[in-house]
Amino acid sequence: MKFRPARVEQFFRTYVIQHFSISPDEKRLLFSTNLNGKMNVWAMDLPKGFPYLFAQTGQSAQFLKEDKRGSCVVAAFDKDGDENYQLHALPPSGGLAEQLFEARPGEKHFFHDLREDGSLYFSSSRGNSSFLTGWRYDLESHSLEQLFEGKRGAAFFKSVSPDGSLAVVSEMRANTHVPAYAVYNGEWRPLSRNPDEPHVTGDAVFTDDSTLLMITNEEAEYAFLTEVDLTDGSQQPVLSLPNESITSLKRHEESGDLIFTTEKGVADKLYRWRSGSPDPEELRAPFSIIQQVTVTGSGDIYVLGMEADIPLNIFRFQDDGWTMITKNMAPGVPSEELVQPSTVSYTSFDGREIEALLFRPKPEKDNGHMIFWPHGGPQAAERRQYRAMFQSFLHEGYAVFAPNFRGSTGYGSSFVKLVEQDWGEGPRLDCTAGIEWLFREGYCSPDRLFLVGGSYGGYMALLLHGRHSDYFRAVVDIFGVSNLFTFIKSVPDHWKPIMDRWLGDPVKDKKRLEKDSPITYLHGMKKPMLVIQGANDPRVVKEESDQIVEALKRQGTEVDYLVLDDEGHGFSKKENEIRVYRRMLDFLAEHQQ
Repeated sequence: MKFRPARVEQFFRTYVIQHFSISPDEKRLLFSTNLNGKMNVWAMDLPKGFPYLFAQTGQSAQFLKEDKRGSCVVAAFDKDGDENYQLHALPPSGGLAEQLFEARPGEKHFFHDLREDGSLYFSSSRGNSSFLTGWRYDLESHSLEQLFEGKRGAAFFKSVSPDGSLAVVSEMRANTHVPAYAVYNGEWRPLSRNPDEPHVTGDAVFTDDSTLLMITNEEAEYAFLTEVDLTDGSQQPVLSLPNESITSLKRHEESGDLIFTTEKGVADKLYRWRSGSPDPEELRAPFSIIQQVTVTGSGDIYVLGMEADIPLNIFRFQDDGWTMITKNMAPGVPSEELVQPSTVSYTSFDGREIEALLFRPKPEKDNGHMIFWPHGGPQAAERRQYRAMFQSFLHEGYAVFAPNFRGSTGYGSSFVKLVEQDWGEGPRLDCTAGIEWLFREGYCSPDRLFLVGGSYGGYMALLLHGRHSDYFRAVVDIFGVSNLFTFIKSVPDHWKPIMDRWLGDPVKDKKRLEKDSPITYLHGMKKPMLVIQGANDPRVVKEESDQIVEALKRQGTEVDYLVLDDEGHGFSKKENEIRVYRRMLDFLAEHQQ
């Protein structure tokens, strides 16, 4: 028998794993996934069970956590991508979800922890949609108790002391300004040396009722681990790694071992620091990107990870090595057909070195065209992760170039801050320097370069199109910001405290925001465009795409507009995802000549 080569749809028949949880007895894995086309809760009996549907919800789950007493599984679900997550309970054997308590329209909850005594801790927009409030819910009495209210930024739980008397809370004033506080009986005591100076605090774990281990980058380029004495507030740094930022922290209660991840450029690392050992050991993994880490009571480590040519999967580490628990893969696509990127760098307009990922198609498939991909965020990065979109581009013969321009994470705190109040100048010039490097090195020419971006990358695609149209053949914008003034007004309430530092003030910074708004350069947008938008997007609302599409049509620019009525800031439904990327590939093919 002869079969046709792999087709584009096969790359998208991988599934998303949004979150997972291991049962207290370590006999069951629960995970939120679109395995059957929509986001639902699935289960596997460990160690080698077959996936089965646990709860038909049709919605994304922010988290899953089993009550150790076996009474229920707690979860939070949104509705068609609106990100207004509501707290629910599922029967311990699966079935239909019941809402834990009545929520007001538009209210959202951010889960922190479920304790053995049935205390559920979460932050909520209830009572303060801008700065949030902290709550404890009792699963037995169904009572709600407010523990704190945010003051200057969105307040989130970091940790709760073993006896439940003290909460460690972060205050998000900006992406690069997240001080930490100890909250006891309504009193806020700073755990940062100078909470008013920009820095970020990360995960925090108690080693006893008065001692805390916490991640911070205060007065440092890369996040490190510090020990805080809560009796007097004193701190003692305990671990830092050269040019690596510690990004997550777990503690195995019985042994005292620490499990932590780090970020450096385009990849993550996983470490275990055994109690009493002078140094941590790297647990070398078969993946480069780590989305979630869970440490069980027995000391097993479960990780949600991926690689550029390996989709999201759940792995288990034991002392004898790694085991892949799930088997998420592109069906019928041999691993040798998937492409790993090379890491390259180029010099930008001001002398800074910019790192980028360069994906090259197999020589026999190369169509001579390249896609320039500015990543989202902007305080994020393009990394060695599996993107079905990239692999489908490569399969169709396109190369992909993805730069980590200023503002990207993984290169130190100073680099991340460079994008603040400068969305459209420095990052844009980093992008144009990368494009000119591609031309100079012979990777492509302006008549063979496409521009595709999503979220902030969609904003950058619009801006580059408006100001540098001659560089590109055609442009795809996926839920991108078109007007910085309307964007500032429309973001979720709990984002608004960060907007001044992140982007600017509409009155004080009017000239700069006008200069950096893509809609200012409407008349420069001459090339064909495809615009994609989720109708329920709470981050970049539909108006951002509506206004640019209407304006482009009025001036006669060729533009296609695809709106997904049941999606938000992304694609939770597999058929929608395939529809979007099939249309995108058709659009690129239509404009190759």
